[in-house]
Amino acid sequence: MEFAQPGWLLLLPAVLLFGLFDWWRNRRRVGLRYPSVAAARLAPKSVWTRLRWLPTFLRVTALALGVIALARPQKRNELRQRYAEGVDIMMVLDTSTSMRAQDFKPNRFEAAREVGSDFIKGRTSDRIGLVVFAAKAFTQSPLTLDYDFLQTMLSEVEVGAIEDGTAIGTALTVSVNRLKETEAKSKVVILLTDGQNNRGEIDPVTAAEVAKAMGIRVYAIGLGTYGEAPVMIDHPLVGRQQRMMPVEIDEDMLRSVASETGGRYYRATDKQALRRIYDEIGQLEKTKIEEQVYTDYDEKYAVFLFPAFLLILLEVLLASTRLKRIP
Repeated sequence: MEFAQPGWLLLLPAVLLFGLFDWWRNRRRVGLRYPSVAAARLAPKSVWTRLRWLPTFLRVTALALGVIALARPQKRNELRQRYAEGVDIMMVLDTSTSMRAQDFKPNRFEAAREVGSDFIKGRTSDRIGLVVFAAKAFTQSPLTLDYDFLQTMLSEVEVGAIEDGTAIGTALTVSVNRLKETEAKSKVVILLTDGQNNRGEIDPVTAAEVAKAMGIRVYAIGLGTYGEAPVMIDHPLVGRQQRMMPVEIDEDMLRSVASETGGRYYRATDKQALRRIYDEIGQLEKTKIEEQVYTDYDEKYAVFLFPAFLLILLEVLLASTRLKRIP
């Protein structure tokens, strides 16, 4: 509840003062003159005698309600319409065997999947798809707003399900093909890999040029520490064992791909850094939300004005009958 003309409420103290003055005046005013009122004082007081203050109370209450009605109390009803201009995002995840390296806990792949899942949870109006690659690239999930389905598809990705290798150019091309027909104003590829392009028939820089022509930005993430990283391998004679393997990320190529498309290149050396990178990309690619507010005011002065009229009528009726004063 709010008031269209709240200035009228300043009269309420005056109404209270008027009521106090009227009550004081009625107590001092004598109705009939007699030499002695001792006998009258001893007479029992009736209910109506005890209610002699009622007309003043009714008049003051009616005036207060009238003042509130003058202030035009209103109830505001708002209708909000939100328009979200979402971003189309293709997440590209490397599933080559080098993603089993344990410089991330528990390994690179599990860390990348966990952080990617959290990134999906943080989006609201964006269509997101998933491409996985090793020696070949496949669309694990097309662009969708069904985030539960997307999370399920992400959880089913496994290292080793695709022939081993790193076909970065092919993965970029598959992602661009998924984005080229969409009508979104902002189209993004988030490419995550820990190696060098060594498979596929399409060069990553060539794929980046195609992405640029389609208005698609590529954010590239190199995953892995510097130097060497522990990797679990299956030896044919001694069984499963851990070995230190060099970390070989083609940062120059990834940086060139990102720069060509207007995106950025990042290096993630631990899970916390990877999470910060996804957060930064999320801030760079914010969904544009517009809100229109339609306001309707429902006048409520009648709720106070009609009771005020009724109280005035009751006050006049009582003052003219049972609570009438003479003179």
